[in-house]
Amino acid sequence: MVELRENEQKTLLALEKLKGKGPVDQVVKISGLAHAAVMRAALSLTEKKLVRTYERKQTLISLSEEGRNYSEIGLPERRLLNALIKLGGEAKVNSAVEEAGLEKRFLSVALGWLNRKGWATIKKGTLKTMKEPQTGYDENLLRLLTEKEPLIIEDLSQELQKAVSVLKGRRLMEIEEKILRELELTDDGWNLVKKGIEVSGEVSQLTPELIRTGKWRKTKLRRFNVKAPGPPIYPGKIHPAQQIIQHIREIFLEMGFTEIRGSIVQTAFWNFDALFQPQDHPARDVVDTFYLSHPEKGKLPKKDVVEAVAATHENGWKTGSRGWEYPWSPEEAKRLVLRTHTTAETIHYLFEHKEPPVKVFSVDRVYRNEKLDYKHLAEFHQIEGIIMDKKVTLRDLMGTLTEFYHKLGLEKVQFWPSYFPYTEPSMQSTVYVPELKTWVELCGMGIFRPEVLAPFGVKHPVLAWGGGLERLILLKLGIDDIRLLYKNDLGWIRRTPVCQR
Repeated sequence: MVELRENEQKTLLALEKLKGKGPVDQVVKISGLAHAAVMRAALSLTEKKLVRTYERKQTLISLSEEGRNYSEIGLPERRLLNALIKLGGEAKVNSAVEEAGLEKRFLSVALGWLNRKGWATIKKGTLKTMKEPQTGYDENLLRLLTEKEPLIIEDLSQELQKAVSVLKGRRLMEIEEKILRELELTDDGWNLVKKGIEVSGEVSQLTPELIRTGKWRKTKLRRFNVKAPGPPIYPGKIHPAQQIIQHIREIFLEMGFTEIRGSIVQTAFWNFDALFQPQDHPARDVVDTFYLSHPEKGKLPKKDVVEAVAATHENGWKTGSRGWEYPWSPEEAKRLVLRTHTTAETIHYLFEHKEPPVKVFSVDRVYRNEKLDYKHLAEFHQIEGIIMDKKVTLRDLMGTLTEFYHKLGLEKVQFWPSYFPYTEPSMQSTVYVPELKTWVELCGMGIFRPEVLAPFGVKHPVLAWGGGLERLILLKLGIDDIRLLYKNDLGWIRRTPVCQR
């Protein structure tokens, strides 16, 4: 015996009254159930093979606000024609308009449709008609909509369906597509109904009164399908990229680092010169860097620091280096740029914190004059950190980054020698991504050169690393186009899980 819930029983009895088949709206009316309750019952009865569900698309039409106005006073061309007939079938345009009481803004519409329908001719400002034409299909449709709306297009005659496009083009109607669902009893459903169904009441909530009086023993409790899928819910949440950025911040804070932030506008001194990057380096060209036009220049730090950096560039100063052997320009160093890396803030922080230990990191936006494509943006995030302490080595740096990647869920980490302008020795870190079955480069790393540290009075080794964060975000989110992160694609944001860890 098939066990039926109360709403399923009422749905079957409603279908019996409809002779086995009927639209959901009628089932709702007969059963007295809510539409959602009938649909849930229909789904359950379909699974039990007692009911079949059919769907067909309906196109509903109804009058727009302007259409309702025309349905009361008539179409502009009909009003003008009636006035013309009243004036004897021939009259000046202005006279016919005045007789019809037609507003001037409708004149061109009325004349256009009079000519299009062949109801009248116009010559030298005079309108002329032979006889009063029959009511058109568009007028008939307008009358039908006035008497009863909405109408179903599929149920209209071929002529009236053609009139739909006319009234739609004149913005006199609104069109809406709707799915009509019908329910039909199967053979098993009919057999069950013929045996007789007695609706038994159900209780969906166990109340204190039922428990106190003991009525719960004789009450039928409604069963809930806890495995049934619920409706999709899209709560407010943090952007997927920001979720990963927050997670990275938490990891560094757990490892004992302090976060630093700085201005996105820097002088070329802190962005380039302080990092021992020569003033004729290609990366400093406008094709790679965004320079400010107003204000164009900023202030340099105190004189002795500037002189030390200048001497390091020109001849190596006290570092044992030969420098770049060119005349250093303070005016070039004053130029304002949108920072091309967060290292501009890092070196500034070192200048103000010369004594060990120092463990800081930064996750912030940087700007480069890049051509936009699936893996390059002009504005992106950089992740960076430094450790300054007595006798720290490259091995300490490799261990720190390995632990960081492990906390991100990236188990396999490798390093190999590389070259970067302001670190020596330098290395490249890579991680193995199982989903891609390949090794991926993530960030550069190394120990700051004496030419970087000496001008600022830093006497202890500084371990440094940095790289673009978006590549790491792409790996974590499983996407291959960096532009998707900033398109505000609501569908993608909704589909992306809240938790990325």
